Amino acid sequence: MNGIRLIVGLGNPGSEHEHDRHNAGFWFVDAVARTHGGAPSRETKFFGEVGKATIAGKPVYLLKPTTYMNRSGQAVAALANFYRIAPDEILVAHDELDLPPGQTKMKKGGGHAGHNGLRDIQARLGSADFWRLRLGVGHPRTLQLNQEVIDYVLHRPSREHQQLIDDEIDRSIAMLPDVAAGDMEAAMMKLHTRPR
Repeated sequence: MNGIRLIVGLGNPGSEHEHDRHNAGFWFVDAVARTHGGAPSRETKFFGEVGKATIAGKPVYLLKPTTYMNRSGQAVAALANFYRIAPDEILVAHDELDLPPGQTKMKKGGGHAGHNGLRDIQARLGSADFWRLRLGVGHPRTLQLNQEVIDYVLHRPSREHQQLIDDEIDRSIAMLPDVAAGDMEAAMMKLHTRPR
């Protein structure tokens, strides 16, 4: 299996969205850059901020689309086509309503579950065969909040939830050498096995 050559973080651009739950993917890419270098900077031809990290000795592109969430695929397809990166060499990090804060899962393929960023990437790549890093942010219903989903994801988490998400991002960073090497089984084992 080929290793991951492109890590995409989903979010909305602009300082007013910086702390939104919907920007969990951006937080992840920023953390990757802090750990492995390659801080993303603006590249208009790729409709986003692009960086190049070195993970386990391999170059891995980092991408934060600046198109707003529902057009994320424009940036992903532009960069993937330019560098000839196949869908199964792409890892997309995004906020996941179906997982509570403090839980993260990785999987390949599947539906978009109403997530506009994933929907657009699938449409533009013409494939659902990319990997997803699903960063749990919780669901307003599960958390007994009387809030619409769109309102919920466009607000910042509580301090406690933010800490849980940050901890999960750190755990996800730890499995990136396996991801870069293409050992997705080892990566998922690390990610999905809870420390006792």
